[in-house]
Amino acid sequence: MLEISKRLASLSPSATFAMAQKSNELKAQGVDVISLSVGEPDFNTPIHIKEAAKKAIDDNFTFYSPVAGYLDLRKAIVEKLKRENGLTYTPTQIVCSNGAKQALCNVLMSVVNKGDEVIIPAPFWVSYPEMVKIADGKPVIVYSDIESDFKITPTQLENAITPKTKVLMLCSPSNPTGSVYTREELKGLVDVLVKHPDILVLSDEIYEHINYLDKHVSIAEFSEVFDRTVIVNGVSKGYAMTGWRLGWIAAPKWIADACNTLQGQYTSNPSTIAQKAAEAAYKGDQHCVAEMHEAFERRKNLVVKMIREIPGLKVNEPKGAFYVFPDCSSFFGKSFNGTTINNPEDLALFLLAEAHVACVGGTSFGASNCIRMSYATSDENLVKAFTRIKEALAKLS
Repeated sequence: MLEISKRLASLSPSATFAMAQKSNELKAQGVDVISLSVGEPDFNTPIHIKEAAKKAIDDNFTFYSPVAGYLDLRKAIVEKLKRENGLTYTPTQIVCSNGAKQALCNVLMSVVNKGDEVIIPAPFWVSYPEMVKIADGKPVIVYSDIESDFKITPTQLENAITPKTKVLMLCSPSNPTGSVYTREELKGLVDVLVKHPDILVLSDEIYEHINYLDKHVSIAEFSEVFDRTVIVNGVSKGYAMTGWRLGWIAAPKWIADACNTLQGQYTSNPSTIAQKAAEAAYKGDQHCVAEMHEAFERRKNLVVKMIREIPGLKVNEPKGAFYVFPDCSSFFGKSFNGTTINNPEDLALFLLAEAHVACVGGTSFGASNCIRMSYATSDENLVKAFTRIKEALAKLS
């Protein structure tokens, strides 16, 4: 019998892309849909980065590069880590991939054996558990809620650890909540990890530059766990380069070597043009990053204020990224025109149909009481969107 593999059959489709597809179908029918579903900056890639890509084409950077990326790019990443994070790496510890998503998969595929447990704090990015499944590992979900600002405690981490625990996945600033672990909170987690020296830390820091605290703190800054921490980062969010697909890891050399071997067998190097663009991003003027950061923080303040004026929605204040993750459970059981809201996915579909605003239900993110809304769109769109949302939710009774 011809059929897909059991590995693929066990995977769930991406909820974010599913909602994006639904909203695009409505747009194609002429409906004015405001999308708050997909997590990407609405800014264009900065001009100096695009110019570097054009120059790379003219200079014939169109052949295979080393699997891990050009040495100049890896040196630029090493310099960035030293300059911005106070961390010391060598170019041999950097592996560039086709987006941070591949970088995460590379690491999990390189270190997780069948049955190994990977601790994932919830809410989590929808792909984390699926990536662990692909690697034949077992996702172990540790839940938090809006009352804890969607962050787990050291006690929760300790209680989740078993002899099978191989990896702790962290995401700070967080997708989907926008929560950020402070230095003190990370130290609490590190104190637990010190007692378990065989656990690796996979730290997704793709939203590093969209951080409303004083300064981004990486768990790799703690010497106790530096030698078993893998940083995953890239240019997608901070430099508005989602489509360029350029992510990377900074890792202990044995993990970098393993990822290099793995990637060499199934994609080889990431786009050479994207590599030269990323090099320009890291080496060039960082004013573009500051401008986008300022816009996102202004939008965050606007959105939080508007949500708090909507009866029934409960929201904390995000400290990073460009998402809000309000608790919408007060609407469960309510109805309008024959439609009953039983979960956040029902509410997302209701808002798409009634308010023409696209959001994503929180169940796929490990939070069945919440709904994710991205504010990576113009202030004007945000005012219009949350005005529509307030009017639509008022109809439920």
